[in-house]
Amino acid sequence: MPGGRRGPSRQQLSRSALPSLQTLVGGNLSNGSGLRNRSSNLVGLSAPPLSALITPEPVRHSRIPELPLDSSLLFEFMLFLYLLVALFVQYINIYRTVWWYPYSHPAASTSLNFHLMDYHLAVFITVMLARRLVWTIVSEVSQSSGGSLLRYVVLIAARLSLLTMCGWVLCWTLVNLCKNHSVLNLLFLGYPFGVYVPLCCFHQEGAKSQTAQVDCDYPADHQQTDLTEAPLFRPRDFLFLLRENLREQFTSPPHMPTHSCPPHTHSHTPELIRAEVEELKSDFNRRIKEVLFNSLFSAYYVAFLPLCFVKSTQYYDMRWSCEHLIMVWINAFVMLMSQLLPPSYCDLLHRSAAHLGRWQKLEHGSYSNAPQHMWSESTIWPQGVLVRHSRSLYKAVGPYNVALPSDVSHARFYFLFHKPLRILNLLIWIESSVVLYQLYSLLRSERWNHTLSLGLILICNYYVLFKLLRDRIVLGKAYSYPLSSNSLGLKSQ
Repeated sequence: MPGGRRGPSRQQLSRSALPSLQTLVGGNLSNGSGLRNRSSNLVGLSAPPLSALITPEPVRHSRIPELPLDSSLLFEFMLFLYLLVALFVQYINIYRTVWWYPYSHPAASTSLNFHLMDYHLAVFITVMLARRLVWTIVSEVSQSSGGSLLRYVVLIAARLSLLTMCGWVLCWTLVNLCKNHSVLNLLFLGYPFGVYVPLCCFHQEGAKSQTAQVDCDYPADHQQTDLTEAPLFRPRDFLFLLRENLREQFTSPPHMPTHSCPPHTHSHTPELIRAEVEELKSDFNRRIKEVLFNSLFSAYYVAFLPLCFVKSTQYYDMRWSCEHLIMVWINAFVMLMSQLLPPSYCDLLHRSAAHLGRWQKLEHGSYSNAPQHMWSESTIWPQGVLVRHSRSLYKAVGPYNVALPSDVSHARFYFLFHKPLRILNLLIWIESSVVLYQLYSLLRSERWNHTLSLGLILICNYYVLFKLLRDRIVLGKAYSYPLSSNSLGLKSQ
């Protein structure tokens, strides 16, 4: 009413009537963080750290069973067998004939135009596709220890004989291809290597020096190489690169990195978690690069290179050949992903992402009356806390947050791996789409070569899809199983 006594406004009540968290605990935070009012001024005296006032929710991990994984030798043999089938299918699509015509027709005497095929090219492609299988056999032989001196000499002789035979066959095919084809066609033979070598010679190295010891089982020389300060792009000597790759092929493969949940009381726990995430990111990127290169390499030599050596007067179905190229690349990609990113490795990434957490960037002016803290790298932040970092406001999303708010790679790492079945679901979706499309094409196919091609490729795809669905069913039940009270806490179960 006019002239009457007015009560306190809503803004005054929000400022004075309601006590803040700083008033309850008694002042400023001792770890360098503080509370901010709307005027962004620090007030109050010293107080215990935030981690001592608000305990973050413990990270709980599910226990997954040990799923069977193909050995390296078996997987390389299965991949090589699939690529041979795909190469045979491509040759059927290119050199097929109408073999049901009368035998008086010269092109109908056989089902394929064998006289138009270049056998040297087929042998060269087969040797290139078998390179991983050969390296795996040589590595398995090199790693076998024990036995008598005679057994050791026999293994060394067998290894040298295998490498010599592969090198001799490769040189023999290259010499015959150089005699019968132009220089332009010969350039297609080594195009993937011309792309791969610059990627390895001019690569980006980490410029950040990490001093904390990481709880990952990595070789010492690998950590020293990644943790030394270097320019952004540094050319590496080609001979040194070749010698290093050969040494890695003959030495034992790197072990699977391990993860153990850090305790609450460790003073350097956030630094250790961030360092572990950096190592896992480097290892994951290396595996993805290997998957992409080998899948593209396989699709190039299986489906694209035979098209480059077809005579200009010969007709073939370009659409079907290009479709086969895409299918081979997708199937090789899924097979390599399922082998190089097994369920145990994805679970390791998921556990590390659960400890890393994520920050959500908020707009300026939002949550102006809520307590806001200055982000500290040595603090474990609980869910829902507001922090200021680099003149921006962030909100903790995960139950356990030690990530750098402004680091996009940390947010991407959490998005990819905070759900342990995300990668597996993606692979199942891709492979299921390919199988359904091939079944649809098989029902509508009217040519004998299409029916035979789809039937052979579908047999291989069924095996890959079966393994993915088996892992999905088992892991889905394992991750949905309710955790007991004994699993509470930060120690890995």
